[in-house]
Amino acid sequence: MKMTTVLLIITAVLTALIAGLFYAYSCSVVLGLGKLSDAEYLKAMQSINKEILNPVFFMSFMGTAILLPISTFFLRGEQSVFIFLLLATLAYLIGVFGVTVVGNVPMNDQLDQFDISGSATEAIKQMRDNFENRWNFLNNIRTVFSVISITLVVCGCIWHKE
Repeated sequence: MKMTTVLLIITAVLTALIAGLFYAYSCSVVLGLGKLSDAEYLKAMQSINKEILNPVFFMSFMGTAILLPISTFFLRGEQSVFIFLLLATLAYLIGVFGVTVVGNVPMNDQLDQFDISGSATEAIKQMRDNFENRWNFLNNIRTVFSVISITLVVCGCIWHKE
């Protein structure tokens, strides 16, 4: 097996892991969290946002951002594969990585600074109202673009000639 094939497989696995994470979150976690009271919801999101910052998540999230462009570069000689990987890279870097860095992370940081136990009920409600729908919308964008990205990587795998 050629090194480019191994690289493509690892890229596909990492991209699939991230797509699965965002997909599962969109179709299950947010639904469960949505049923919590305002204070419970905010506490749960604060906890989740802290716990996701771990080596396993970073390996797949950052690994995908690194390996997609590398795979694209190394497979530039196979035009069909190159096009699929280039589009997958753009989808991931803009629709997943970019949305996360520009949208979700600043919101998570703002939520992390919010003192739930020292806030009035109305302030807690307002924080949730300002956070939940926008954060979920951005997460749905990440979900769609990560699914597009893995679909394109799978196409690249299918068209790849070893």
